[in-house]
Amino acid sequence: MFELCKTVLNGVHEDKNLFRKELIKSLSWLNSEEQIKLQAWVREKFGHEHADVIDEILDTKYQFAS
Repeated sequence: MFELCKTVLNGVHEDKNLFRKELIKSLSWLNSEEQIKLQAWVREKFGHEHADVIDEILDTKYQFAS
């Protein structure tokens, strides 16, 4: 599932709103360990492009599955 989330986020990164929705959805599908890995990957890969969205999502206390 982790690899699928990465693929989806790579595919939608050009559309900020869609990237935001897919990031939230991806985090909700992953367990705690995978969420941490995805957060690190997203910050590294898209931090320069979507820092505002990433900070909003990752710093907000969404109720993600664990």
